[in-house]
Amino acid sequence: MSNDIRWLIESKRRPSIAPVHPGDRVKVSVKTKEGEKERTQVFHGVVIRVRKGGNNASFTVRQVAYGIGVERTFFQNSPYVEKVEVTQHGDVRRARLFYLRGLSSKATRAKLKAKAKAIAPELVVEEGTAEEEAILEEPQPAESAGPQEGGRE
Repeated sequence: MSNDIRWLIESKRRPSIAPVHPGDRVKVSVKTKEGEKERTQVFHGVVIRVRKGGNNASFTVRQVAYGIGVERTFFQNSPYVEKVEVTQHGDVRRARLFYLRGLSSKATRAKLKAKAKAIAPELVVEEGTAEEEAILEEPQPAESAGPQEGGRE
């Protein structure tokens, strides 16, 4: 392959897109053009297929809206895909999840087991004021002892 073609292919590649896997719940932000206006539309769903192929790599996302299944295929290197955010990693044993088409949305959630380490923002614990710390350090009054063994109230 000539260097010009190789350079052109590498220049079109977008490394900023998060890697997705089948079973992941994702939010895909897509630019849509309506008339003269351009806005961002967010598509939430489950990744049911990932196709790897260099610049032609794509993934298919399925969501159920008002009881109707909607599937959209996105090219990873498309300029219309602004960002892909993985909200939850799925734990599935298949590469193609086409069997989800025949299930209800409740059954789909049951089939897609979430991994124990779901993606969540880290908790930030702020240190309390001196008054709060003093209250926590005060000795607590001893509670009255309960009924003795063999005794009745």
